[in-house]
Amino acid sequence: MTTSMEKKDFVQAVDELEGKYKEPTELVVLKQIDKLDDHCRRFVALSPFLVLATYDAAGVDCSPKGGPPGFVRVPDDKTLLIPDRPGNNRIDSIRNIVQSPKAGVIFFIPGCHEAFRVSGEAAVSLDSELLAQFDGDARPPKSVIVIHVEKAYLHCGQAIHLADLWNPDTFLAQEQLPDFSVALKAHVEYSRTQQE
Repeated sequence: MTTSMEKKDFVQAVDELEGKYKEPTELVVLKQIDKLDDHCRRFVALSPFLVLATYDAAGVDCSPKGGPPGFVRVPDDKTLLIPDRPGNNRIDSIRNIVQSPKAGVIFFIPGCHEAFRVSGEAAVSLDSELLAQFDGDARPPKSVIVIHVEKAYLHCGQAIHLADLWNPDTFLAQEQLPDFSVALKAHVEYSRTQQE
């Protein structure tokens, strides 16, 4: 790890870390379940956006996925089906899943301060019958990410509340936002110099 901080500034043991935090309350511990009940299904059905976390030997990846509410399917109380639609074709997430079959997902609903978290075993499917479940989509997926749910829980709204994420009064004007095309060009030029 490259950092300007000394390694001695970093926590070296879990018990040292745990000593700085209070024990989680019973509510916080017991809210985690191992299936998708009606409440979980409702959250997924209303969510148009998620972030998918995966990893492999080279590191961790977080990838946004979106679509109309209900774009993620829940065929039973232990399974999520996430369509992987054509995009930039980097396939970082699905490549990671093939190499390290675990994933975490956090679902968001615009205007809702709570989020919904799921993690579990993951696989990538090219099965034609599974892909056919998404035939009505404007952009049919090339593959489907299948997650076998091990942990599921509603996440309190503190982070979204502190960020004031859904407040339109905090939205920046377009001219204040980073210029994607300028940033992309700079990053490509930087990467080319690193390869020389």
